[in-house]
Amino acid sequence: MSFEAWWPFFVATVLISLSPGPGAIAAMGAGLNHGFAKGQRIALGLMLGVWTQLLVVGVGLGALLATSSLAFNAVKWLGVAYLVWLGIQQWRAPAKPLVEAAPGATPSGGLILRGWSVNAINPKGTVFLLAVMPQFLDTQAPLLAQYLTIGATFGAVEFAVMTGYVALASKLLGLLRSPRQMQWMNRIFGSLFVLAGVALARFHRHT
Repeated sequence: MSFEAWWPFFVATVLISLSPGPGAIAAMGAGLNHGFAKGQRIALGLMLGVWTQLLVVGVGLGALLATSSLAFNAVKWLGVAYLVWLGIQQWRAPAKPLVEAAPGATPSGGLILRGWSVNAINPKGTVFLLAVMPQFLDTQAPLLAQYLTIGATFGAVEFAVMTGYVALASKLLGLLRSPRQMQWMNRIFGSLFVLAGVALARFHRHT
């Protein structure tokens, strides 16, 4: 991939990663509940979710999701259900004052899996990649190297941006001291997850 093609793709991935969405909500929720050191693990999961989306598109499954209404809707409603479930879990979370999570208090694998699920089960990401990625590919050059470049770029950008969201949210740890404050914060983030699910439910692929 030439620098002339890579540079605009890099800008596009930064803008997509920065835009508010389920990934950003998940990253901020992890920062609020676990602090930066522990919550940052979710950024790894979100990056793995992006790579899963790229793999799906690269092997041709993305084309199936884009052309088959049944497959697209199945993945979409699975994503909707997962986001709503996350919202309910966050809403019902114990209203405890925020403190840095003790080492081992929360399994790192759980946060990584949550991040992966949020990004991997999201047909909007597949549609975005199908619509945008081909514009930056040189069909006359080997595709594998281009896919690797795109994957490395998108993964690095997603990891960096989501780590920033975790760090930003973790700064609130020292400000939220009372159970009532924590209860309101849990309900705010729980509502945001549900709203993200509603937004996904209203999403339709353009034919």
